[in-house]
Parts: sequence; C-alpha cells; structure tokens
Amino acid sequence: MSGAYWRKCGTCKKEINWGSTYQQCSVSSCRKFAYCSVDCWAVHDSVMGHMSAAATEERAPNKDSENAPRRRLIVSNSPSLSSNSVGETRAGVDLDVLIVASKLKKYVKDRHDLNTSGNVMDRLSELVRDLVDEAVIRARQEGRKTLMDRDFL
Repeated sequence: MSGAYWRKCGTCKKEINWGSTYQQCSVSSCRKFAYCSVDCWAVHDSVMGHMSAAATEERAPNKDSENAPRRRLIVSNSPSLSSNSVGETRAGVDLDVLIVASKLKKYVKDRHDLNTSGNVMDRLSELVRDLVDEAVIRARQEGRKTLMDRDFL
C-alpha cells in the first residue's frame, strides 16, 4: 500500500491515516475492515447483527513500516507432521467414521439416484483424514495453530 492514507473506513469511507488509531470488529470474519470511529463500527454491527461483538481499538502501521513483514511466524518445538509421520500420528487416534452416513446416502440418492455401500463411509473418512493431515502441514508451515479453509488445496 502506498499513498497519503493507510485505509478507508469500512462504513463512511473516511481516510484512516498511517499511525492513527482505528476500530476493528472483534468477530474474526470481519477483521479485514477498519472503522474510523466507534460510531462507524456500530453501524457495521447493526447491519451484520453480531450476537456478541465489540469494537477494539488498534493502531495503523507507520508508513515507514509499510514493507515490513506483517506476519510473525511461530516455530513449534513439537514434532511437525510430515509424509513419513502421518501414519504414526494416526496410531494413537481412534479411526472413527467422520462422515454422516445418512446425509451422504441421501445426497447420493437424491442427486445421482444410486444406493451407497456401507464401506464408502470408511473410505471417505480415510480420504478426509489424508486431506486434513496435509492441510495441517500447510498451517504449521505458516506458523499457525488454526486450520483454515485456505489450507485445503
């Protein structure tokens, strides 16, 4: 970002200057917006209808820190998942079925007019575990402790 201001208010579009204070919604999915005042955040809150949200005061970065890294990577001392250790990691985990059979069977029947074998749930659960294990590796490589949708390719 370059320019005379850092961002524009998510409600009134007023410019928020570099290094100035601004308000941010405490709801994680709304964190991409910045608000110039508590009043502008309140308009956002009334439109979004959050059950329990708050405006948190933050400080915009200084203009000279514009090119500085925005993320701090956290390196874990715990053993990370790798393609070699995924099977070992599952050794201590119950291999329960992760798929809701009734919902999958209904979907297949309604959409494709086919019946579903009981073995499908076990195989799909195995595929889901593989996808999750790969996504966990991506999240840990980025230094996060939260698995996000973007980790699934």
